Amino acid sequence: MLNMILNSLVPVFFVMALGYLAGWMRDIDNHHVAELNALVMDFALPAALFVAMVQTPRILLLQQITLLLVLALSMLAIYGVIFGLQRSLFKLDTPQAAVQSLTVAFPNLASAGLPLVGSVFGAKNTVAVGISIAVGSIVLSPLTLVLLEAGEQTTRDIPALRRIIYSLGKSILKPVVLAPIIGMVLSLCDANPPALLATSLSLIGVGAGGIALFLTGLILSSQRFMLNGNVTSGTLLKNVVHPLLAAALVAALSAPPLIAREAIILCAVPSGSSASCSAFATGSSLSMPVRP
Repeated sequence: MLNMILNSLVPVFFVMALGYLAGWMRDIDNHHVAELNALVMDFALPAALFVAMVQTPRILLLQQITLLLVLALSMLAIYGVIFGLQRSLFKLDTPQAAVQSLTVAFPNLASAGLPLVGSVFGAKNTVAVGISIAVGSIVLSPLTLVLLEAGEQTTRDIPALRRIIYSLGKSILKPVVLAPIIGMVLSLCDANPPALLATSLSLIGVGAGGIALFLTGLILSSQRFMLNGNVTSGTLLKNVVHPLLAAALVAALSAPPLIAREAIILCAVPSGSSASCSAFATGSSLSMPVRP
Protein backbone atom coordinates (compact mmCIF):
# COMPACT_ATOMS: atom_id res chain seq x y z
CA MET A 1 0.00 0.00 0.00
CA LEU A 2 2.74 2.47 0.97
CA ASN A 3 4.67 1.64 -2.19
CA MET A 4 1.57 2.27 -4.33
CA ILE A 5 0.96 5.64 -2.64
CA LEU A 6 4.57 6.70 -3.12
CA ASN A 7 4.62 5.57 -6.75
CA SER A 8 1.44 7.56 -7.39
CA LEU A 9 2.18 10.80 -5.53
CA VAL A 10 5.96 11.28 -5.69
CA PRO A 11 6.09 11.65 -9.52
CA VAL A 12 3.21 14.15 -9.37
CA PHE A 13 4.95 16.41 -6.85
CA PHE A 14 8.33 15.90 -8.52
CA VAL A 15 7.13 17.24 -11.88
CA MET A 16 5.31 20.11 -10.16
CA ALA A 17 8.54 20.91 -8.30
CA LEU A 18 10.41 21.01 -11.61
CA GLY A 19 7.90 23.55 -12.92
CA TYR A 20 8.21 25.60 -9.75
CA LEU A 21 12.01 25.51 -9.99
CA ALA A 22 11.91 26.59 -13.64
CA GLY A 23 9.75 29.59 -12.72
CA TRP A 24 11.73 30.46 -9.60
CA MET A 25 15.04 30.40 -11.54
CA ARG A 26 13.43 32.41 -14.38
CA ASP A 27 14.31 29.73 -16.93
CA ILE A 28 10.69 30.12 -18.08
CA ASP A 29 8.58 33.25 -17.71
CA ASN A 30 6.05 32.28 -15.05
CA HIS A 31 3.85 35.33 -15.63
CA HIS A 32 3.06 34.64 -19.28
CA VAL A 33 1.96 31.04 -19.59
CA ALA A 34 -0.95 31.43 -22.00
CA GLU A 35 0.83 29.48 -24.74
CA LEU A 36 1.65 26.56 -22.43
CA ASN A 37 -1.91 26.58 -21.11
CA ALA A 38 -3.24 26.47 -24.69
CA LEU A 39 -0.94 23.54 -25.48
CA VAL A 40 -2.36 21.58 -22.54
CA MET A 41 -6.03 22.56 -22.63
CA ASP A 42 -6.57 22.84 -26.39
CA PHE A 43 -4.33 20.10 -27.78
CA ALA A 44 -2.57 17.60 -25.48
CA LEU A 45 -5.30 16.98 -22.91
CA PRO A 46 -8.22 16.83 -25.42
CA ALA A 47 -6.23 14.33 -27.50
CA ALA A 48 -5.51 12.14 -24.47
CA LEU A 49 -9.12 12.21 -23.26
CA PHE A 50 -10.53 11.50 -26.72
CA VAL A 51 -8.34 8.41 -27.11
CA ALA A 52 -9.21 7.21 -23.59
CA MET A 53 -12.93 7.59 -24.26
CA VAL A 54 -13.06 6.12 -27.75
CA GLN A 55 -11.04 3.07 -26.70
CA THR A 56 -13.30 2.31 -23.72
CA PRO A 57 -15.85 -0.44 -24.42
CA ARG A 58 -19.48 0.65 -24.49
CA ILE A 59 -20.45 -1.55 -21.55
CA LEU A 60 -17.76 0.04 -19.35
CA LEU A 61 -18.89 3.55 -20.25
CA LEU A 62 -22.47 2.75 -19.26
CA GLN A 63 -21.16 1.70 -15.85
CA GLN A 64 -19.85 5.24 -15.28
CA ILE A 65 -23.34 6.68 -14.64
CA THR A 66 -22.86 6.30 -10.89
CA LEU A 67 -19.54 8.13 -11.11
CA LEU A 68 -21.22 10.93 -13.05
CA LEU A 69 -23.93 11.31 -10.39
CA VAL A 70 -21.45 11.33 -7.50
CA LEU A 71 -19.26 13.94 -9.16
CA ALA A 72 -22.14 16.20 -10.16
CA LEU A 73 -23.85 16.10 -6.76
CA SER A 74 -20.67 16.53 -4.73
CA MET A 75 -19.35 19.38 -6.90
CA LEU A 76 -22.66 21.23 -6.71
CA ALA A 77 -22.82 20.77 -2.94
CA ILE A 78 -19.30 22.12 -2.38
CA TYR A 79 -19.99 24.96 -4.85
CA GLY A 80 -23.11 25.96 -2.91
CA VAL A 81 -21.38 25.90 0.47
CA ILE A 82 -18.42 27.93 -0.78
CA PHE A 83 -20.67 30.45 -2.50
CA GLY A 84 -22.68 30.91 0.68
CA LEU A 85 -19.51 31.43 2.73
CA GLN A 86 -18.10 33.94 0.25
CA ARG A 87 -21.28 36.02 0.28
CA SER A 88 -22.22 35.84 3.97
CA LEU A 89 -18.94 35.42 5.85
CA PHE A 90 -16.27 36.92 3.60
CA LYS A 91 -18.56 39.60 2.07
CA LEU A 92 -17.51 39.11 -1.55
CA ASP A 93 -19.77 40.27 -4.36
CA THR A 94 -21.53 37.76 -6.57
CA PRO A 95 -18.94 37.59 -9.42
CA GLN A 96 -16.02 37.15 -7.00
CA ALA A 97 -17.93 34.55 -4.99
CA ALA A 98 -18.80 32.67 -8.18
CA VAL A 99 -15.16 32.50 -9.33
CA GLN A 100 -13.99 31.41 -5.88
CA SER A 101 -16.70 28.73 -5.74
CA LEU A 102 -15.74 27.36 -9.16
CA THR A 103 -12.06 27.32 -8.25
CA VAL A 104 -12.65 25.30 -5.09
CA ALA A 105 -15.43 22.98 -6.27
CA PHE A 106 -13.79 22.08 -9.60
CA PRO A 107 -10.71 19.91 -8.83
CA ASN A 108 -7.45 20.42 -10.72
CA LEU A 109 -8.28 17.40 -12.85
CA ALA A 110 -6.41 18.48 -15.96
CA SER A 111 -3.07 18.74 -14.16
CA ALA A 112 -3.19 16.35 -11.22
CA GLY A 113 -6.17 14.15 -12.01
CA LEU A 114 -4.91 12.58 -15.24
CA PRO A 115 -1.47 11.43 -14.00
CA LEU A 116 -2.81 10.47 -10.57
CA VAL A 117 -5.65 8.28 -11.87
CA GLY A 118 -3.37 6.84 -14.53
CA SER A 119 -0.75 5.82 -11.99
CA VAL A 120 -3.25 4.37 -9.48
CA PHE A 121 -5.69 2.59 -11.80
CA GLY A 122 -3.68 2.32 -15.02
CA ALA A 123 -3.69 4.37 -18.21
CA LYS A 124 -6.75 2.50 -19.54
CA ASN A 125 -8.91 3.84 -16.69
CA THR A 126 -8.30 7.54 -17.31
CA VAL A 127 -11.79 7.68 -18.84
CA ALA A 128 -12.93 8.75 -15.36
CA VAL A 129 -10.92 11.97 -15.74
CA GLY A 130 -12.65 12.80 -19.01
CA ILE A 131 -16.04 12.25 -17.42
CA SER A 132 -15.18 14.40 -14.41
CA ILE A 133 -13.91 17.28 -16.55
CA ALA A 134 -17.04 17.09 -18.70
CA VAL A 135 -19.28 17.05 -15.60
CA GLY A 136 -17.55 20.05 -14.04
CA SER A 137 -17.57 22.01 -17.27
CA ILE A 138 -21.19 21.25 -18.10
CA VAL A 139 -22.57 21.69 -14.57
CA LEU A 140 -20.39 24.27 -12.83
CA SER A 141 -19.11 26.48 -15.65
CA PRO A 142 -22.54 27.56 -17.01
CA LEU A 143 -23.72 28.23 -13.44
CA THR A 144 -20.69 30.45 -12.86
CA LEU A 145 -21.15 32.27 -16.16
CA VAL A 146 -24.79 33.01 -15.34
CA LEU A 147 -23.80 34.42 -11.93
CA LEU A 148 -21.05 36.51 -13.52
CA GLU A 149 -23.36 37.96 -16.14
CA ALA A 150 -26.34 38.46 -13.85
CA GLY A 151 -25.19 41.94 -12.87
CA GLU A 152 -24.12 43.10 -16.31
CA GLN A 153 -26.33 45.68 -17.97
CA THR A 154 -25.95 44.00 -21.38
CA THR A 155 -27.37 40.70 -20.14
CA ARG A 156 -29.67 41.73 -17.30
CA ASP A 157 -32.78 41.79 -19.49
CA ILE A 158 -32.04 38.45 -21.21
CA PRO A 159 -34.14 35.54 -19.87
CA ALA A 160 -32.23 33.29 -17.47
CA LEU A 161 -32.98 30.15 -19.49
CA ARG A 162 -31.47 31.68 -22.60
CA ARG A 163 -28.34 32.69 -20.67
CA ILE A 164 -28.00 29.16 -19.28
CA ILE A 165 -28.35 27.57 -22.73
CA TYR A 166 -25.83 30.00 -24.20
CA SER A 167 -23.35 29.43 -21.37
CA LEU A 168 -23.77 25.66 -21.64
CA GLY A 169 -22.98 25.84 -25.34
CA LYS A 170 -19.84 27.88 -24.70
CA SER A 171 -18.64 25.35 -22.12
CA ILE A 172 -19.28 22.30 -24.29
CA LEU A 173 -17.42 23.83 -27.25
CA LYS A 174 -14.15 24.00 -25.30
CA PRO A 175 -11.75 21.40 -26.78
CA VAL A 176 -11.08 19.83 -23.38
CA VAL A 177 -14.82 19.19 -22.96
CA LEU A 178 -15.83 18.53 -26.56
CA ALA A 179 -13.12 15.94 -27.27
CA PRO A 180 -14.11 13.43 -24.54
CA ILE A 181 -17.80 13.94 -25.35
CA ILE A 182 -17.16 13.04 -29.01
CA GLY A 183 -15.10 10.05 -27.91
CA MET A 184 -17.87 8.98 -25.56
CA VAL A 185 -20.53 9.21 -28.28
CA LEU A 186 -18.40 7.19 -30.71
CA SER A 187 -17.80 4.53 -28.07
CA LEU A 188 -21.50 4.31 -27.16
CA CYS A 189 -22.31 3.92 -30.86
CA ASP A 190 -19.70 1.15 -31.15
CA ALA A 191 -17.92 3.21 -33.80
CA ASN A 192 -14.26 2.42 -34.30
CA PRO A 193 -12.24 5.34 -35.67
CA PRO A 194 -9.15 4.49 -37.75
CA ALA A 195 -6.29 3.11 -35.69
CA LEU A 196 -4.00 5.65 -37.33
CA LEU A 197 -6.08 8.49 -35.81
CA ALA A 198 -5.78 7.08 -32.28
CA THR A 199 -2.06 6.53 -32.74
CA SER A 200 -1.53 10.06 -34.02
CA LEU A 201 -3.52 11.64 -31.19
CA SER A 202 -1.74 9.49 -28.61
CA LEU A 203 1.58 11.00 -29.65
CA ILE A 204 0.54 14.47 -28.49
CA GLY A 205 -1.72 13.21 -25.71
CA VAL A 206 0.96 11.15 -24.00
CA GLY A 207 2.59 14.31 -22.65
CA ALA A 208 -0.62 15.90 -21.34
CA GLY A 209 -0.24 14.88 -17.69
CA GLY A 210 3.43 15.80 -17.38
CA ILE A 211 3.09 19.15 -19.15
CA ALA A 212 0.03 20.03 -17.08
CA LEU A 213 1.83 19.26 -13.81
CA PHE A 214 4.87 21.25 -14.91
CA LEU A 215 2.58 24.15 -15.81
CA THR A 216 0.92 23.97 -12.39
CA GLY A 217 4.30 24.28 -10.65
CA LEU A 218 5.26 27.11 -12.98
CA ILE A 219 2.09 29.03 -12.11
CA LEU A 220 2.60 28.40 -8.39
CA SER A 221 6.06 29.93 -8.57
CA SER A 222 4.51 33.25 -9.63
CA GLN A 223 2.05 33.39 -6.73
CA ARG A 224 2.61 34.82 -3.27
CA PHE A 225 1.78 32.37 -0.50
CA MET A 226 -1.09 33.60 1.64
CA LEU A 227 -2.97 31.87 4.44
CA ASN A 228 -6.18 33.36 5.79
CA GLY A 229 -9.66 32.27 6.79
CA ASN A 230 -10.90 32.13 3.21
CA VAL A 231 -7.99 29.98 2.02
CA THR A 232 -8.22 27.70 5.05
CA SER A 233 -11.96 27.11 4.72
CA GLY A 234 -11.65 26.47 0.99
CA THR A 235 -8.80 24.01 1.53
CA LEU A 236 -10.67 22.07 4.21
CA LEU A 237 -13.87 21.92 2.19
CA LYS A 238 -12.05 20.78 -0.95
CA ASN A 239 -9.47 18.37 0.46
CA VAL A 240 -11.42 16.94 3.42
CA VAL A 241 -15.17 17.52 3.08
CA HIS A 242 -15.39 16.89 -0.68
CA PRO A 243 -13.88 13.35 -0.63
CA LEU A 244 -15.87 12.51 2.51
CA LEU A 245 -19.04 13.62 0.75
CA ALA A 246 -18.08 11.49 -2.26
CA ALA A 247 -17.54 8.51 0.04
CA ALA A 248 -21.00 8.99 1.54
CA LEU A 249 -22.58 9.24 -1.92
CA VAL A 250 -20.89 6.11 -3.32
CA ALA A 251 -22.03 4.22 -0.20
CA ALA A 252 -25.60 5.48 -0.58
CA LEU A 253 -25.64 4.57 -4.29
CA SER A 254 -23.94 1.19 -3.73
CA ALA A 255 -21.31 2.03 -6.33
CA PRO A 256 -18.97 -0.74 -7.56
CA PRO A 257 -15.58 -0.74 -5.76
CA LEU A 258 -13.61 0.64 -8.73
CA ILE A 259 -16.11 3.46 -9.36
CA ALA A 260 -16.14 4.27 -5.65
CA ARG A 261 -12.35 4.54 -5.46
CA GLU A 262 -12.18 6.65 -8.62
CA ALA A 263 -14.86 9.05 -7.36
CA ILE A 264 -13.21 9.57 -3.97
CA ILE A 265 -9.74 10.09 -5.45
CA LEU A 266 -11.03 12.52 -8.10
CA CYS A 267 -12.92 14.52 -5.47
CA ALA A 268 -9.79 14.59 -3.28
CA VAL A 269 -7.71 16.24 -6.04
CA PRO A 270 -6.84 19.76 -4.81
CA SER A 271 -8.19 22.95 -6.29
CA GLY A 272 -6.42 24.35 -9.28
CA SER A 273 -6.56 26.63 -12.27
CA SER A 274 -8.72 24.96 -14.90
CA ALA A 275 -9.29 26.68 -18.20
CA SER A 276 -12.63 27.96 -16.99
CA CYS A 277 -11.23 29.24 -13.71
CA SER A 278 -8.43 31.05 -15.53
CA ALA A 279 -10.83 32.76 -17.88
CA PHE A 280 -13.17 33.85 -15.10
CA ALA A 281 -10.36 35.00 -12.80
CA THR A 282 -9.09 37.39 -15.44
CA GLY A 283 -12.54 38.89 -15.76
CA SER A 284 -13.18 37.62 -19.27
CA SER A 285 -16.90 37.07 -18.88
CA LEU A 286 -18.55 35.57 -21.92
CA SER A 287 -21.24 38.13 -22.62
CA MET A 288 -24.09 37.20 -24.89
CA PRO A 289 -24.69 39.26 -28.00
CA VAL A 290 -27.65 41.60 -27.57
CA ARG A 291 -29.93 42.15 -30.52
CA PRO A 292 -31.35 45.63 -31.03
